[in-house]
Amino acid sequence: MIALYTDFGLDDPYVGQMKAVLLRQTGGSIPIVDLLHRVPNFDPLAGAHLLSALQAQFDPGTVFVAVVDPGVGSERLPVVLEADGKYYVGPDNGLLAVVAARALRCRAWRITWRPSRLSASFHGRDLFAPIAARIAIGNWPADDLADCASLTERLSGNDLPQIIYLDHYGNAMTGWRAANVAPDATIATPSEHIASARVFSAVPIGQVFWYENSLGLVEIAVNRGHAAARLNLVVGAPVALLA
Repeated sequence: MIALYTDFGLDDPYVGQMKAVLLRQTGGSIPIVDLLHRVPNFDPLAGAHLLSALQAQFDPGTVFVAVVDPGVGSERLPVVLEADGKYYVGPDNGLLAVVAARALRCRAWRITWRPSRLSASFHGRDLFAPIAARIAIGNWPADDLADCASLTERLSGNDLPQIIYLDHYGNAMTGWRAANVAPDATIATPSEHIASARVFSAVPIGQVFWYENSLGLVEIAVNRGHAAARLNLVVGAPVALLA
């Protein structure tokens, strides 16, 4: 399986172009999943923590094409990461660094191959997708990769005390893994202190609460309301854990 994870959105032609390359290179033999195309724009840090949570739902052997790449065309390196049996193809700009930091076993390679036609601004289509396709069909591109001691851009595996994603309901995911937070803890945003609840129906309509979402992250929500608008939350907003 190939999973696509980008900040491209679905209203522009970029996802379709990447899929066309993947389908041509694999002969349509590998399922392609649109994991997310609304990763926060130009934000590898938020994207890194969200990717780490999302990848847990996938089996070993999955190939992720992960592209949040504001430095495309610069000196940042294109890489392949293998972490606990899953493969990640994308820029070495921090986007893959939380996955690497939390993996029990990982290895990285720099992509040395360059196609005859390489857009300076669209490595997702011209560089990452062809390499990902070859990995997915079992044609390991050994001659086109060079071993790296590690990723150049490294992050710790610690939780991130800020908002990393806003869904269309207005729910705000944080970079905290709920397993590391006491169930009765209070979460503080710049505008409000928030108690926990197990599910939406456990609180009255209109009440703010936090809960463990389906990815295992602490998420701030309003029952049948829009938490981001009510609390003025944006990606990158700090959140604090109170005793």
